[in-house]
Amino acid sequence: MAKEPKPQAVSATSAKPADGAPLPAKPYVVLARKYRPRTFDDLIGQGALVQTLRNAFATGRIAQAYMLTGVRGTGKTTTARILARAFNYERTNPDGTIISKPTIDMPELGRHCADIMESRHPDVIEMDAASNTGVDDVREIIESARYKPLVARIKVFIIDEVHMLSKNAFNALLKTLEEPPEHVKFVFATTEIRKVPVTVLSRCQRFDLRRVEGKVLSGHFRKIVAAEGASADDEALTLIARAAEGSVRDGLSILDQAIAMSSSDETLSDGRIGTVTAANVRAMLGLADRGRVFDLLEHVVGGRTAEALAGLHSLHHDGAEPAQVLADLGETVHLVTRAKIAGAPGAGESLSPDERTRAAAMAGQLSIALLSRAWQMLLKGLEETQKSGQPLAAAEMVLIRLAYTADLPSPDEILRALGDGGATAARGAASGPAVPPQRATLNVAPPPSSSPSPLTAKVAPKVPPPPWEEAASVEPAAATTAGSEPPPVASLEDYGADSSGAAPGADAEFLDEDMAEAEAEIGPALHAGAIVPVRLESFADVVDLVGRKRDGLLKINLEDNVSLVRFDPTAGAIDLHLLPKAPKELGNQLREKLQLWTGRRWMVALSPRAGEKPLGQVQRELAAAELDSLMQHPAVDAVLQSFPGAKISSVKPMPRRKPEDSATGGS
Repeated sequence: MAKEPKPQAVSATSAKPADGAPLPAKPYVVLARKYRPRTFDDLIGQGALVQTLRNAFATGRIAQAYMLTGVRGTGKTTTARILARAFNYERTNPDGTIISKPTIDMPELGRHCADIMESRHPDVIEMDAASNTGVDDVREIIESARYKPLVARIKVFIIDEVHMLSKNAFNALLKTLEEPPEHVKFVFATTEIRKVPVTVLSRCQRFDLRRVEGKVLSGHFRKIVAAEGASADDEALTLIARAAEGSVRDGLSILDQAIAMSSSDETLSDGRIGTVTAANVRAMLGLADRGRVFDLLEHVVGGRTAEALAGLHSLHHDGAEPAQVLADLGETVHLVTRAKIAGAPGAGESLSPDERTRAAAMAGQLSIALLSRAWQMLLKGLEETQKSGQPLAAAEMVLIRLAYTADLPSPDEILRALGDGGATAARGAASGPAVPPQRATLNVAPPPSSSPSPLTAKVAPKVPPPPWEEAASVEPAAATTAGSEPPPVASLEDYGADSSGAAPGADAEFLDEDMAEAEAEIGPALHAGAIVPVRLESFADVVDLVGRKRDGLLKINLEDNVSLVRFDPTAGAIDLHLLPKAPKELGNQLREKLQLWTGRRWMVALSPRAGEKPLGQVQRELAAAELDSLMQHPAVDAVLQSFPGAKISSVKPMPRRKPEDSATGGS
């Protein structure tokens, strides 16, 4: 925390020269300069930097170069000057003893301190790299570094915005920066640390000056207001700290303006400064009252469009910009979301007790899905408003969209509604907590025999329906008539393969039995992971085995870069034709891996003639055909018409229900 601010300049009104005439008043100094830190103890919010430097100076581990980085207004240049003062600190005690050593404990101004802090010391050279970017400027520094300081102990080069130096200038500086003379120190400051070459960063000790927290900033501003003889509301100081976004200089500039705005004719006539109020700060910055923003959010999520538009116009009439209203609305959505996730204390320290209570109340009523959708729409709407030639109209359209989408059902609710026979999805997503996402089953009538089954996520070869589904199927001509029962429908889960990729039904059961037998026969080798208890009945099984063994490169080559000529699982023989992109050693790799994984001998031969299409090409063609047929399904077509612009990118089969599941009501 900062100590009591110590002004560098004060007005002289009562002092008089010998002839009795009053001295002219000194020119006004803005708060950002007047209360600039003069020692490390005056720095606020930079505890890590101060502690590190304190220990380094105490042990004599002082580096030859320092890199200070951070956002604007956090004190980079000021810290550089304090460092230069610490390098050259020298003072004389009342008893005549001289203290002359590097230290960060500087209770009073030393011999060189005033000149250094006012940027007029001959041995502390400050250079703005934004206007001195070339090699010649750096050569002057290198040449000057050869000579010892004139009056101080250490010659210090402070280069501000060092990232603006050219590449050649950086290269010219490297040698001197790495091995400078004993009497030279470098201090760099930048807001764009990523633009500084790593060769320079590796030669410096880097310190990241952090954004100052709002609570610390408001406390600092309170002390400055008291030192200026003014007064300020706590809420006003909180608003200024929030608008400063962690920058002390930005906050002091706003505070300076707020003090000037709050001084009335009455206070000025009495020689006093007025009171900084929250209303004045909002009017000056164009901010909306947060309580009214909460009201606006309640109108929007409640679908009350007329009240929402009236609230927007009221805020705009009082001076709030439309884009700023949307930004405040987005911030409120964020606060409510934090309150929902972390509870009322997690909403933020800058909230008043009433605002924290309102945020917690809204968090209990709104779902995460609705808050996330509102956040995304506000981000998009804010961008539109800022670019629009009519910001107020654009902001109105954003609120209208928010109000009319607040009670839209979520996608899983739509799917459940379609699964209930096409009933209308329940509205009121804003009235309760979000429904946990779960897999929804879409029940639809089977498509014509020429159309493949509808799928929902990832492509896999189509599996024909099992015998029990064929027996239960209904002919297309058996249409329902008035008073008759509707034909049975099939679930999407009745189509496709299980999660392992194997076709369900009897084949899957046989595979399970074979795996059990192999488990008993192989024993320790199976548990060691060397042998896979599965029969390779096709080349697709081989590729699947390679995938399960996580040999990605081999799997890609087998899918896309080879053509299968012959596959004989009984003899353990595979004939492949290598396509142009296949590596020449692919055959030997496949043979060695199969022998290692299956415990049997395999022969992999290379054929000069092409055979079947690559497996990957076949799967992509099947996927494209599956997707095309899926687009023709009535249920899918209805969903796409309800959501213009939506598209299906991939499909996957859902696990199929067995007859005993249907009998017991399982899903």
